[in-house]
Amino acid sequence: MDTYKSDAQRINHNIETIYGKLSNPSVFQAQIEANKDRLPDEARANIDKVTFGPDSISIESPMGPLKLAVDAEQSVAPNRIVFTAAQAPVKFNMVIELTAVSDSETDSVASLQLDLPFFLRGMVGKQLEEGAKKFGQMLAMLPYDNL
Repeated sequence: MDTYKSDAQRINHNIETIYGKLSNPSVFQAQIEANKDRLPDEARANIDKVTFGPDSISIESPMGPLKLAVDAEQSVAPNRIVFTAAQAPVKFNMVIELTAVSDSETDSVASLQLDLPFFLRGMVGKQLEEGAKKFGQMLAMLPYDNL
């Protein structure tokens, strides 16, 4: 399995709060609806293709529906959240590693783990690496107080 990781990002919240919010994707639905008008045009055009449930994220993609579900067996509170592709053309996981730095600071690293055929690695590896980095940065910018 190939792994693409973000850089470590510092989040100014305690690890329990972050874990609680990220392990329950449904908290994002209300935040997105409340701020839909502030999203870039491209994001607004595609936001209806994403739905958030209590333990999953579903995305309508050109390859068909993609569902990522919290994997309770691989997730370890409050340090590791694993989303596993329940419906996807390739096997993959989205992993969020959290490390408490202090009572009010947490480091996070996001990674994408995929089973890619060898010939695809060269074609999509750079995009997946960039995607993992942007996902890690996005985690650090989330308004955890308002989720």
